[in-house]
Amino acid sequence: MNVIGIDVGGSTTKIVCVSNGKMLSPMQVKATDPLTSVYGAFGKYLSEEGLTLEDIDRIKVTGVGSTYIRDGLYGIPTDKVNEFTSIGLGGLKMSGLDHAIIVSMGTGTAFVEAGNGINRHMGGTGVGGGTLLGLGSKLLDVRNYDSIVEMSLKGDLDNVDLYVGDLSKTEDGYMPSKVTAANFGKVTDFSTKEDIAAGLVNMVFQTVGMMSVFAAQTVGLKDIVLIGNLSKVPNIRELFRQVEDLHGVRFHVPEFAEYATALGAALSDR
Repeated sequence: MNVIGIDVGGSTTKIVCVSNGKMLSPMQVKATDPLTSVYGAFGKYLSEEGLTLEDIDRIKVTGVGSTYIRDGLYGIPTDKVNEFTSIGLGGLKMSGLDHAIIVSMGTGTAFVEAGNGINRHMGGTGVGGGTLLGLGSKLLDVRNYDSIVEMSLKGDLDNVDLYVGDLSKTEDGYMPSKVTAANFGKVTDFSTKEDIAAGLVNMVFQTVGMMSVFAAQTVGLKDIVLIGNLSKVPNIRELFRQVEDLHGVRFHVPEFAEYATALGAALSDR
């Protein structure tokens, strides 16, 4: 049985096929609107995977853009799946965990507790990829997500962020000197655009990391799974390591984590 899972964003659509329980190679397509993105992704995916319409038994769509899909696609039975259900199912499947906090990092960020019969949206934050793009546009005059991330890898946080060690010459046994006391608290006229980019990326990920910790502590969990487009940042593990060490949690970044929501839709029993 072949089930297509589609995660429809505002302009980016992610698509996977689950064939007899196994996920085939995933794909994403960008377009100017959700409908164009969906149809473009579907057609391109079938072509590249060597599939025909007759090979597909069911389509399951999720994401904010799925509301634009009112009828079945190409006459194939099509179901709409709750996005938070998809996030939970996909995050657990990709991580191999039984119970965890799944953090979907897209334009904004959503937190879902999943496992042991639970799939619960715990809340979210508007801090995410949209924050990077918006502030990057104003502060760096750069409007491309990949360019901002590339710039950040060349920057130095020491020229931007204020650390605990800048405020106190002794460590109290809990707060290491390199813990951030204030994002952008040390920025000067001499901070480069690359330094600012590093500060932006660090601020977004620290915010997401700490909110993940609070969500995990609320339900007594240690495992946190990171999915969504921001999971592709090259130094993501380094960015989360300090939060992990300070609070005793474990961050997991599965392979193909940006496609977890699409996978979760395909796996749902909706």
